[in-house]
Amino acid sequence: MAQRKENIVMFPFMAQGHIIPFLALALQLEKTNKYTITLVNTPLNLKKLKSSLPQNSSIHLLEIPFNSIEHDLPPCTENTDSIPYHLFPRFLQASASLEPHFKKLISELVNEQNGQKPLCIITDSFLGWCKETAQEYGIFHAIFIGGGGFGFACFYSLWVNLPHRKTDADKFLLPDFPEASTLHVTQMSLSLRAADGSDSLSVLSKELFLLWKDADGILVNTVEELDKIGLMYFKRKFGRPVWPIGPVLLSTESRGASQMMQLAMALEASGKNFIWVVRPPIGFDINSEFKAKEWLPQGFEEKIKGSGQGLVVHKWAPQVEILSHRTISAFLSHCGWNSVLEALSHGVPIIGWPLAGEQFYNSKLLEEEIGVCVEVARGITCEVLKEDLSAKIELAMNETEKGTDLRNKAKEVKVIIKNAVRNEDNFKGSSVKAMDQFLNAALIMRQMEKGASKNEV
Repeated sequence: MAQRKENIVMFPFMAQGHIIPFLALALQLEKTNKYTITLVNTPLNLKKLKSSLPQNSSIHLLEIPFNSIEHDLPPCTENTDSIPYHLFPRFLQASASLEPHFKKLISELVNEQNGQKPLCIITDSFLGWCKETAQEYGIFHAIFIGGGGFGFACFYSLWVNLPHRKTDADKFLLPDFPEASTLHVTQMSLSLRAADGSDSLSVLSKELFLLWKDADGILVNTVEELDKIGLMYFKRKFGRPVWPIGPVLLSTESRGASQMMQLAMALEASGKNFIWVVRPPIGFDINSEFKAKEWLPQGFEEKIKGSGQGLVVHKWAPQVEILSHRTISAFLSHCGWNSVLEALSHGVPIIGWPLAGEQFYNSKLLEEEIGVCVEVARGITCEVLKEDLSAKIELAMNETEKGTDLRNKAKEVKVIIKNAVRNEDNFKGSSVKAMDQFLNAALIMRQMEKGASKNEV
């Protein structure tokens, strides 16, 4: 009789930028053919996930109930993509209501398997409270950070310490992360800048982040050779294993209306060929119709199409396919980590325009530490002019010393990433080794549990 595969339970936060790396990790683990993968989420997210799975996938999708109306959220709100930004704190708070349902779900899973517990539970960085259920059942629990180590280290430190509140200066250091060097207030989202420690979002964020220390380990969607400082921060902070297992990849992207106008004019003025994926600006429903007459210069799309200079695509384009094309020489990105890894995996340098969250610190790492990025603008509300945008685009794409250096560094990083995920008979890359170490740690805990229960008998 074939031995039953160990079950790995995975639970991402209800946001596309979080679900995507979880799905990528689930598919990667499934490929090993050693594990049963159970992905947990709310009904509408699972419906979308189901359509993203390959036809032959054996990943189980397990539903957890969530009623947004009970939390004063619009009906059928199960993903941050479907809510305006100001409702995010309420949505984050509401996600904690899933805890009793998650506990029940794990209990039922164990009963269905005749007492056989999952090998491990991998949960989102916003769902650290799952540790209590894992502990109750003696299951190994890891938090998976779908972003980069440096970006999340800065983000974590800022929310936990609020250092900008302790100085009148625009520049400051992180008290527990001086290696990150100086940060500027413009490298903070509006909600973080306004946080004072007593507002609901900073209280909730600190509470959620402090739960990370209770996990048995932390998985990070990054490559050790590129992200040593960020990984060091978490190891030092928690005294727990930190496993850089990236890149685990799938795809997404978005942007804000006067800024869109300036960018359109800058692209046209640059004379460079481009593909531009446009969505409604921040503040508008992301799923609504794109209003070119309001958000782009008059006749822009027709002019660009007629001249053959560029291609304007509404809502979605095959980003990975585009980035892998040999003619792509730069990628204008908000520096979300999924997009960063996709670009660097193909040796494409980045023109950074971070908008929110840890994107500011991803951009900082890419520009100051790795040397594969030039930042063109910063934040949702910054004032940008087409002249400034054009200058940065030309700096990155022309045969200048800076442009050549960016492209050469990006090619070097492509090789580093390729080597990190190499898995051959005589060679295992750093990310492959880290994944092995994580799975071994979970197995060791399982064996210790079994040994302890035998001794009790």
